[in-house]
Amino acid sequence: MPRYNYIAIATNGKKVKGGITAESPYAARKQLRVRNIHPSSITEVRSRIKSGSTLSSFFAKRGKTQIIDFTKQMATLLSSGIKLTEALSVLTLQTSDPRFRHALVDIRERVVTGESLTDAMKDYGDYFDVIYISMVRVGEVTGTLGECLTTIATFMEKRRRVESKVMTAMIYPIVLVVFCVAAILVLTIKVIPKIGEQIERSGQELPWITKRLMDIGHVLTSWWLIVVIAGGVGLVWGVKWFLRTHRGAYLRDRILLSLPMFGPLIKQRVVARFASTLSTLLGSGLAMAESLRVVAEVTGNVLMKRAVQQSRERILAGADIATPLRESGVIDPAIAHMVAVGEKSGELEIMLKSISDNLESSTDVVIERLSAAVEPLIIIVMAGVIGVIAYATILPILEVSAGNF
Repeated sequence: MPRYNYIAIATNGKKVKGGITAESPYAARKQLRVRNIHPSSITEVRSRIKSGSTLSSFFAKRGKTQIIDFTKQMATLLSSGIKLTEALSVLTLQTSDPRFRHALVDIRERVVTGESLTDAMKDYGDYFDVIYISMVRVGEVTGTLGECLTTIATFMEKRRRVESKVMTAMIYPIVLVVFCVAAILVLTIKVIPKIGEQIERSGQELPWITKRLMDIGHVLTSWWLIVVIAGGVGLVWGVKWFLRTHRGAYLRDRILLSLPMFGPLIKQRVVARFASTLSTLLGSGLAMAESLRVVAEVTGNVLMKRAVQQSRERILAGADIATPLRESGVIDPAIAHMVAVGEKSGELEIMLKSISDNLESSTDVVIERLSAAVEPLIIIVMAGVIGVIAYATILPILEVSAGNF
């Protein structure tokens, strides 16, 4: 339903401002009059900040910790018997982020007017994703909102731990590459050109490798650098545009899964995310078909998304879900067989949780092995590049010294 901002006069004669959701401006005015508020101005909000659409959404997504804390505190307050509107008021006062505080104020106002918490949260996809909304809906329908919020918080913390492990493993290689690239640029732009110019002034012929590196240094310090940067930016933009298309996303995910070293890790993360999400949704009481619809939206892999969608269609047709998963090429036959066994025995939720736990444990091992293999490889490659540059720097000096003798 449309959202309206209003300016009105309360019964005490004070001017009040706020927002309200209604089918039309007339319905909005009617709702306000029921609350003994007399609107003087109602304006439809024609655009909302959507997830990933602006720079502000990027900063909002960085606040995963505050969403987890909010969810935990909300679950505690509701489990203690505090009303939903009172819990939202308390958490609004505790929030330091002004954008998130504004979102909570709006959500509370809409809940006060009779709107469900699920519908109020839908407009803030930067903070509450489709999994969050789906589980809140289940909690509202079943009257177990506090328990569902606890499950959401646990699920989000588990997912964050897995992401943190991957990021931690990447820190050392990234820092190493950055420092090595900086050293290469300094040698290429500052050191080699000065040495080369001094040797050329003395009438000595430079080695070919030194000349080539001097040419590269001249390019990096001239207007050609602008051309190179512009070309790089254009290439990056073109690749990003292509990856937004269905064909580009499919090709990207197919290549990522087939990488020799990182492919198994990516595949394990995709399957673990699928199993963990589906197990959590089923455990919260969401129907199988609806759970698969949600999982398809958050899987993060086109191949897996297609397999989940096909599984959902088979469920609606009265068939099993294991066959499309097995045929996707993402899930190993052994895991697909475990899903089939869990489905037939009626313990699919338990089986999926077991699969998720096992995959996350093995992911830790894979990350450690990759770190042990990638770090020495980066050091060897960078040492080789710097060694070539050092050779090109020292060689003309040695030739000059030999000529003097």
